[in-house]
Amino acid sequence: MSQRIYIPCDTTALSLGADQLAEAVQQEIEQRGLDATIVRNGSRGMLWLEPLVEVETAHGRVGYGAVSAQQVPALFDAGLLDGNQQHESCIGLVEEHPYLKKQQRLTFARSGITDPVSIEDYIALDGFNGLKNAIAMQPQNIVDEVKTSGLRGRGGAAFPTGIKWQTVLDTPAEQKYIVCNADEGDSGTFADRLVMECDPFMLIEGMTIAGLAVHATQGYIYLRSEYPVAHKLLNEAIERAYKAGYLGENILGSGKHFDLEVRLGAGAYICGEETSLLDSLEGKRGLVRAKPPLPAIVGLFGQPTVVNNVLSFAAVPYILDKGGQSYADYGMGRSRGTLPLQLAGNVKQGGLVELAFGISLRELMEDFGGGTLTGKPLKAVQVGGPLGAYLPASQWDTLIDYEEFAAVGAVLGHGGVVMFDETVDMGQQARFSMEFCKVESCGKCTPCRIGSTRGVEVIDRIRNGENANANWVLLEDLCETMIDGSLCAMGGMTPFPVQSVMKYFPEELSATR
Repeated sequence: MSQRIYIPCDTTALSLGADQLAEAVQQEIEQRGLDATIVRNGSRGMLWLEPLVEVETAHGRVGYGAVSAQQVPALFDAGLLDGNQQHESCIGLVEEHPYLKKQQRLTFARSGITDPVSIEDYIALDGFNGLKNAIAMQPQNIVDEVKTSGLRGRGGAAFPTGIKWQTVLDTPAEQKYIVCNADEGDSGTFADRLVMECDPFMLIEGMTIAGLAVHATQGYIYLRSEYPVAHKLLNEAIERAYKAGYLGENILGSGKHFDLEVRLGAGAYICGEETSLLDSLEGKRGLVRAKPPLPAIVGLFGQPTVVNNVLSFAAVPYILDKGGQSYADYGMGRSRGTLPLQLAGNVKQGGLVELAFGISLRELMEDFGGGTLTGKPLKAVQVGGPLGAYLPASQWDTLIDYEEFAAVGAVLGHGGVVMFDETVDMGQQARFSMEFCKVESCGKCTPCRIGSTRGVEVIDRIRNGENANANWVLLEDLCETMIDGSLCAMGGMTPFPVQSVMKYFPEELSATR
């Protein structure tokens, strides 16, 4: 059997020269007359090692990273196909690498192991087991299994997924929809992209199970246009799923029906909000809708709609395969299961880390992240995207848990962790938060539309020393108004990072105070 060499094909690896690397490896194989085959796999999520080359050996897959095309001849000379672990870029057996070995991967168990669009690879690693179980179950039993798992929406609001599905199941309608929010726009987040680029059948399976659970026959993946690789791979995976009978009018001969397609968004951050997303999906400008009614009752085209994000749907195949209790056995308190965390910003070992709820933020940043890339002391951490608070050192021992974070005025959001070393200007970060809202607001409500514009102006006056004390009070009032009066989380949460800077880094917002 031909020896396999794995080279990732996800966006991160491609941006670092994975295609050129694959060409160089293929050229070397041909020139040396070797019996070896290149497999374009997904990413393991160890992004600082990309492109990560893996070679199949009798002892397991040996990894080399980060590898450039220029290094390829020397790697072959050094015994690449023998799994020579003496080479300077060798990381040893990939599965034994501490970054991977210490994780608890349920959702990302297959990521990086297989060809993302090989349906045979997916099935060989327990793929579609959850769907097969769901086909044999009554819709209420599927919903009950999701309830048992304790799964909460991984997109930010953390609403119980099973309750949302129950509402749609209980709402009578001739047509219902399943909508996947794949408009991943938070700073430092890439877990959705990795699901879609590295294990797209998992998302297809999760959405199909959701359709069976609530009697929905049509699903849409609302994908941000900045993800062209995910778009290509998703469409290829969907086409293959149709051909293999996992989508369509007669899923696996069961007589059950579910269709799925990808729709591209135009890149507006606000379209990550579910009602704005639905407007955009209907062909309108993405404006936030007032709630109630909830989308679960009046959603896409006025019909009951399940709207979950990629990670929520991606957790479902495991739950229906292994059982809801198996998933619920991970975690702490009301935060059950695992959360794929994304380490970004000024971090030495950036990447994806999937762990059960309960690890501290400090352990994550030190044990997995390895500290800052610059080697300078860490100063602040923003968790949960641009609307999340900046956490000072006194809060880094907070356990990663929805309630523990809420207790210190922070949010977990989509699990993005952005680290900043001591050189960051926190006053500038506070201004950036307001400016981000000013640029990205949909304009539907006054507190968000006008408040963010005034917020930037007030912060500028404070930083310029113009009547700083009075403007400080004005900024406090403005933040409270935005929190209480905004129609959605965009305006309602924008003050969180600003308030955290005012509370924990006041001297950097105003040198005159």
